[in-house]
Amino acid sequence: MVKHERIESNPDVMFGKPVIKGTRITVEQVLRKLGAGMAPQDILRDHPRLVLDDIRAAEAFAADYLADEEIAFG
Repeated sequence: MVKHERIESNPDVMFGKPVIKGTRITVEQVLRKLGAGMAPQDILRDHPRLVLDDIRAAEAFAADYLADEEIAFG
């Protein structure tokens, strides 16, 4: 998997879920907000510690994670 400079996982932070580096904001939280139709600017307003590059990093992390996923054909 590609190294993502803005994403980190630490078992002592949010049970090891991937988070935006230096925060307790999970990649999942960011993606769920985007998936619910929230605009990036609204997410940034809700989480003032984030910048647009953090949102993009969360999306890229998810894409790379799915790209590495193995698919079983039944």
